[in-house]
Amino acid sequence: MTTARDILDDKGHDVFAVAPGDTVLDALQLLADKGVGALLVMEADKLVGIFTERDYARKVILAGKASRDTPISEVMTAKVLYVGPDRTVDECMALMTDIKARHLPVLDGETVLGVLSIGDLVRVKIREQGFLIDQLRQYIAG
Repeated sequence: MTTARDILDDKGHDVFAVAPGDTVLDALQLLADKGVGALLVMEADKLVGIFTERDYARKVILAGKASRDTPISEVMTAKVLYVGPDRTVDECMALMTDIKARHLPVLDGETVLGVLSIGDLVRVKIREQGFLIDQLRQYIAG
């Protein structure tokens, strides 16, 4: 079974992060520059939150806050659910579905190894199912 570590080894361990004191505008610029939908909020090397496009829409825009003046610490999701590197794709997908999340940090102890997106997991599932279909076709064709 494919694990979170396997996916990160394939896609890379890049982590895009902001500090709690950075502004929402700084975070939005980094989201746009990196083409991602979420940033980890890190204090030194410690994960303290996550900031997503959904956080921006609900906690900044709908709340009438100014992106230029609002620190990330005011609008980030502070309770971050994460997985260990040995969790399977199915376990990660189940957790993301349960909590309605699109991004899932992977930590080994307190060390951030990377972030999985729902797209990363779906790509793996499609690849695995394609392999299984090919195997079944070969078996049936004899």
